[in-house]
Amino acid sequence: MPKVLISDKMNKLAEDIFKAKGVEVDVKTGLKPEELIAIIGEYDGLAIRSSTTVTPEVLAAAKNLKVIGRAGIGVDNVDVKAASSCGVIVMNTPFGNSITTAEHAIAMMFALARDIPAANASTHAGKWEKNRFMGVEVYNKVLGLIGCGNIGSIVANRAIGLKMSVLAYDPFLSAERAVELGVKKVELDELFENADFITLHVPKNDKTKNIINKDSIAKMKKGVRIINCARGGLINEDDLKAALDSGHVAGAALDVFDVEPAKEHPLFGNEKLICTPHLGASTDEAQVNVAIQVAEQMGDYLMTGAITNALNMPSVTAEEAPRLNKYIKLMEQLGSFAGQIGDTGVKSVQIAYEGSVSDLNTKPLTAALMASLLKTVSDSVNMVNAIPMAESKGIKISEMTASSHKDFRSLVTVTIESETRTRAIAGTLFTGREPRIVNIEGVPIEAALTKDMLFIRNDDKPGLIGALGSVLGNAGQNIADFRLGRVEGSDSAVCLISLDAPLSDALMKDVSNLPQVKTAKRLSF
Repeated sequence: MPKVLISDKMNKLAEDIFKAKGVEVDVKTGLKPEELIAIIGEYDGLAIRSSTTVTPEVLAAAKNLKVIGRAGIGVDNVDVKAASSCGVIVMNTPFGNSITTAEHAIAMMFALARDIPAANASTHAGKWEKNRFMGVEVYNKVLGLIGCGNIGSIVANRAIGLKMSVLAYDPFLSAERAVELGVKKVELDELFENADFITLHVPKNDKTKNIINKDSIAKMKKGVRIINCARGGLINEDDLKAALDSGHVAGAALDVFDVEPAKEHPLFGNEKLICTPHLGASTDEAQVNVAIQVAEQMGDYLMTGAITNALNMPSVTAEEAPRLNKYIKLMEQLGSFAGQIGDTGVKSVQIAYEGSVSDLNTKPLTAALMASLLKTVSDSVNMVNAIPMAESKGIKISEMTASSHKDFRSLVTVTIESETRTRAIAGTLFTGREPRIVNIEGVPIEAALTKDMLFIRNDDKPGLIGALGSVLGNAGQNIADFRLGRVEGSDSAVCLISLDAPLSDALMKDVSNLPQVKTAKRLSF
């Protein structure tokens, strides 16, 4: 039974869902880093919010860990690169708190427009400063969205309902989607020049860090108001303070800060700033939603192999998983076979999916193949880190698909270019579930792969079968299955032999010395 640790405070529904799916679960919150490192090796899954930090040291101790689930969107507290290197899937829940965060951004915009926090404090103090708080309408104003994904699109919808015009900067926003949302897709400079309000809805990365700074602020309208409920670090806070002090920026509303918790800050006390303590996702509904989603996603992965909202692995639905699992076994065998018969560095791998297999989600299949191929050079590779590992080695990976094949209902052909040669291996599923090799380096052959095998490239001349049988028989080695293949009109042939036990080094030498044998490889699956 897989076992999960919930290490941050989370709605109890998460625990209930794990148990209902057959997953053992422990709840241990408030752990110090050394305490987490001491126990994490027991667990297959780790469910967190924002308090737990998953460092390379934690991952190094997590020998059984398969998946980390973040109940929320941001994974700043998870070293995703290190997790990928360790073969650990990292999931988040991008939809569970989208409405809540979008509503907080809209609330901040209204609070800015009408000076609500300052007016509230003034009135509580017994003042009646009606003339001091002269606000602005949002009606007929221009809202600039930096980021128009899950949350940004909800903000756009609400803003359009308020009769605002919406400009959106998002490199991944298609023209068709912009029309569907009712926003105008623009470049960043046009947004800066025309927006009355600007709100950010992007992750923090190298491209978005300090996306609002003194240079971008200089391009904005005088009197612009800026809202950030996304991630700290998107705004250069020193530059924002200078712009607030000069009056170029009329006001700012921040739910997030570069360093959190932000208990001291140069912006605190500025009457033009509204700030909240990272409350974007803090509603009862959102916390229930993300707890449910993270438990559903992690439980499904651990029990069925379904992958949802992973940041470092292609998604696999619960419906796809059973169909993919049959082909994953085939891909693992093809990759392992190709890796074991090769003897030089791999430069490129092309996978051709033909027939009904081309209708499937092929990304996990390619990941499975690359994991098996690279296991000949690394014990730590798996489906999660195989593609990044291959890329780091300079291996080019490509896929092609065709809806049919003239001879097989489904066929997968793997072509590997190495430093000295190109070789291709093809396989299929017999009866829809049994993996078979059907072609090796252009030679038709039909064989199931077994635990211990012998692969031979040989001259197509009489005497090989007898000589090979004698060598193996004299050594007490039993042949479980013997498959031959050759190309008509060629002197090249191959044979694939299933054995009851692996061959010794001495016996491999005897086989290799047979006159018809070009090369011999000992295989294990």
